[in-house]
Amino acid sequence: MVKKQMPPLLVVGVSVLVVLSCCVNYSLCEKIKTYKLTRGNLSVTFTNYGKQDDVVLGFDSVDGYKNDTTYFGAIVGRVANRIGGAEFTLNGGTKGFSDVIWSVHNYVPTSHITFKYDSFDGEEGFPGNVTVKVTYMLIGENKLGVKMEAKPLNKPTPINLALHTYWNLHSHNSGDVLSHKIQLLAGKITPVDEKLIPTGEITSIEGTPYDFLQPRSIGSRIKELPGGYDINYVIDGTAGKHLRKTAVVSEEVTGRKMELWTNQPGVQFYTSNMMIRVVGKGKAVYKKYGGLCLESQGFPDSVNHKNFPSQIVNPGESYLHVMLFRFTAH
Repeated sequence: MVKKQMPPLLVVGVSVLVVLSCCVNYSLCEKIKTYKLTRGNLSVTFTNYGKQDDVVLGFDSVDGYKNDTTYFGAIVGRVANRIGGAEFTLNGGTKGFSDVIWSVHNYVPTSHITFKYDSFDGEEGFPGNVTVKVTYMLIGENKLGVKMEAKPLNKPTPINLALHTYWNLHSHNSGDVLSHKIQLLAGKITPVDEKLIPTGEITSIEGTPYDFLQPRSIGSRIKELPGGYDINYVIDGTAGKHLRKTAVVSEEVTGRKMELWTNQPGVQFYTSNMMIRVVGKGKAVYKKYGGLCLESQGFPDSVNHKNFPSQIVNPGESYLHVMLFRFTAH
């Protein structure tokens, strides 16, 4: 258990959501293991299928992730979030990925671990062969870096990867996150229709319940929304190679704080609105609003909106998505 004076102990994992192509029997594929990174007060444990520990919602065993419908800790791709009508025009392509086992490409217990997956042409309808790598890095004191890289090998394809971790800074089994304070450095959102598909508009959050430019509790205006928060924010500033401070989350009882920095143009803020009595680690029962997700990303449904930043990556080009999580406590 993490003491108030210490930075939060994390155990974060990779529960990857793409289709297994090598075989049907998991025992014949890449062996499922756990891998631990440790530096100072920060300890992070990964598995090439699932995840577990204090401030991150999850399951106790790999079996929980195989049957998971909440996507705890998932690396989501090729295209995270929603595509309108589940279709787009690019010489094919219809759906997103499902579950696969990733291989461990590189592992240094005091520094980093890299997972690798080779997505095949036509997998779930997406065109082209794509090599994907995800690296988790311990950086300095109490910082966790995540680098997602993808390279199309033979055809243009949309790529928009996201990390779908559910955070509860009080602890994974402490109830809802409505008292958490959050600041989102984003003055605009991409509104959605009744099916949660972006309309193509980009609108200001001024005067709306979506305005978190100044820190305030998640629950302060959540009742003004149907269900809760589940929207893509347009991060202030210019996306590119440099990381921008995107979000700050704090929890008063433990004194824990988490900052998110990223190079992506958007971040999906989600308050686990549809989570209903999910039995997780230690038989904890996760309920509505039990965790929050901050998924840096390209804009959802960008393939169908020319005014959104393009997520099409061509052969010879590279997709790079970087996140930095900084943890402190007082």
